[in-house]
Amino acid sequence: MPLAPAGRSAVFFDLDKTVIAKSSTLAFGKPFYQGGLINRRAVLKSSYAQFVYLVSGADDDQMDRMRSYLKKLCAGWDVEQVREIVAETLHDLIDPLIYDEAAALIEEHRAAGRDVVLVSSSGEEVVAPIGAMVGADRVAATRMVVEDGRYTGDIAFYNYGAAKAEVLRELGASCGYDLADCYAYSDSTTDLPMLEAVGHPTAVNPDRGLRRIATERGWPVREFARPVHLRSRIPRVARARVPAMPAAPTPAATGTAVGVAAAAGLVWLAARHLPRIPVQASPGLVRKTPFEPGRKT
Repeated sequence: MPLAPAGRSAVFFDLDKTVIAKSSTLAFGKPFYQGGLINRRAVLKSSYAQFVYLVSGADDDQMDRMRSYLKKLCAGWDVEQVREIVAETLHDLIDPLIYDEAAALIEEHRAAGRDVVLVSSSGEEVVAPIGAMVGADRVAATRMVVEDGRYTGDIAFYNYGAAKAEVLRELGASCGYDLADCYAYSDSTTDLPMLEAVGHPTAVNPDRGLRRIATERGWPVREFARPVHLRSRIPRVARARVPAMPAAPTPAATGTAVGVAAAAGLVWLAARHLPRIPVQASPGLVRKTPFEPGRKT
């Protein structure tokens, strides 16, 4: 059934296992290895981690370990090199992973007049180009601090859990969205705050916990199962840069938490004993300016 036309409204999509069939965080192991950022052992472990993620998802503890390990792993990486790798490999790696059902749903919401927003815990340098691929109007993603063109290892804003709901509330205030008229889609129990923030939540390929909650609350449950090459399916999709949400200025220049396959692989296999490192989220949710590959932040 076609969606009813909307006024000033939006639809919020989680990215991994909702819009794309795998984890965007785990997708870039091979090109990062070829670029000298990670070693062969990390690539092999990330392949196994991708399998684990697809089968069982990621809970709060696993995401905490991923965050802590990302901080250590990417410290000192050259931001321009990371962006170049993502730009050069994005379409080969991500285009074939986009769910046909998600692409159709994005089209349907756009036809109904809603803004499309990707809300992901992955890094903005990965999320923003994917947003451009699928025709999103905005993205909100994790950001890391950058100084002198390199990652410091500090996280400026971790877009995860309750922080995603705060993103929605800030967008509602700044863009005039009535969240009661908005839609949200996600696969994970960890995105429950985001789903609860809107009037029309939907569980997509839900993990066990989210499936149970959706059933109890009478939320729709949808199964996406057909990845397609987006370019061949929707040749008219907008290729423009994706504007990000307004952000409060921070003392240090802020960059992005990159999609690091090595980090995620080690999280599930070797990093279970790493100490947890508390991180304070920045009051700014995402950067003001549009993402531009090759542009320093």
